[in-house]
Amino acid sequence: MPIATPKQYEAMLDAAQKGSYAYPAINITSLSTINGALKAFADQKSDGIIQVSTGGGQFASGLAQNDMVLGAIVLAEACHRLAEKYDVLIALHTDHCQPGKVDSFLRPLIAETARRRKNGQENLFQSHMLDASELPLDENLALSKDLLKECAAQEIILEIEAGVVGGEEDGVDNHDTPAEKLYTTPEDMVTVCEELKGIGRYMFAATFGNVHGSYKPGHVKLRPEILKEGQEAVMAKYGKEAEFDLVFHGGSGTPMEQLRETLDYGVVKMNIDTDTQYAFTRPVVDHIMKNYDGVLKIDGEIGNKKAYDPRAYIKKGEAGVAARLAQACDDLESTGKTICGKV
Repeated sequence: MPIATPKQYEAMLDAAQKGSYAYPAINITSLSTINGALKAFADQKSDGIIQVSTGGGQFASGLAQNDMVLGAIVLAEACHRLAEKYDVLIALHTDHCQPGKVDSFLRPLIAETARRRKNGQENLFQSHMLDASELPLDENLALSKDLLKECAAQEIILEIEAGVVGGEEDGVDNHDTPAEKLYTTPEDMVTVCEELKGIGRYMFAATFGNVHGSYKPGHVKLRPEILKEGQEAVMAKYGKEAEFDLVFHGGSGTPMEQLRETLDYGVVKMNIDTDTQYAFTRPVVDHIMKNYDGVLKIDGEIGNKKAYDPRAYIKKGEAGVAARLAQACDDLESTGKTICGKV
């Protein structure tokens, strides 16, 4: 099945909202991570979201280019070709883009989709994320409105964020963020609704204490009830149709009961990056340590080509990604709920 069309993507989000489940959104950086993601979604009969960050794009473009737009396009094009072999719906998304990179990352990718549409092709990406949480809310929403208009013209969904996700991801360090900024207020959620209502479809990453990275239990103080209170405030004023499609960032290590609780409050997308990074690296390290004399030419020996051939350990990393993402589908209750062939 090719990558989801804009209408199919909207149907995916509608189905998740109605069914109280969410899609894992995995950050990819290579063919191996793409293939691991596609295998997991297909094995679980789950639709899903594959996403590229600015850093992921830079990495994929190679050391000589270091071009985040070029790398993002290459990865997205690969997804379009590879996804044709699977019977699930996959949406392509770009992750956190700060205001300073809007003109050098988001707008060139929106322009690439516009070029493709003019030539009769499908969208390159189905959604993009603007992370303008570093700005005061009024400035954040002013930029969000401008970009939402641009995205809506190309049938692209925009993800926005109000409140700050703590920790560090892809070079953005929010470790020193004051605690109160980690929690989006119901008043802010109403303001977001009022400012963006009627412009185009969007997803909203409201924050409730979430932190990027992996932490021991008890370190992160999540308050999922914030999402419930915000949704209730919005729907009390504007009706059921104003309910947000919410996004959960920084979910590594979240207790299952809290994770599932967010699904009842409108979370339809949950980013998974830290856990799948580890799932890729862990079997690679295992291979290296168990085949130390084979992967290295020690004391004048010749090593073992079968051990140091990169395919020997990268395929293990791919399998690790697939296994961890399959678990995420189970955790988010998207397993077995593909709408492929129904829309």
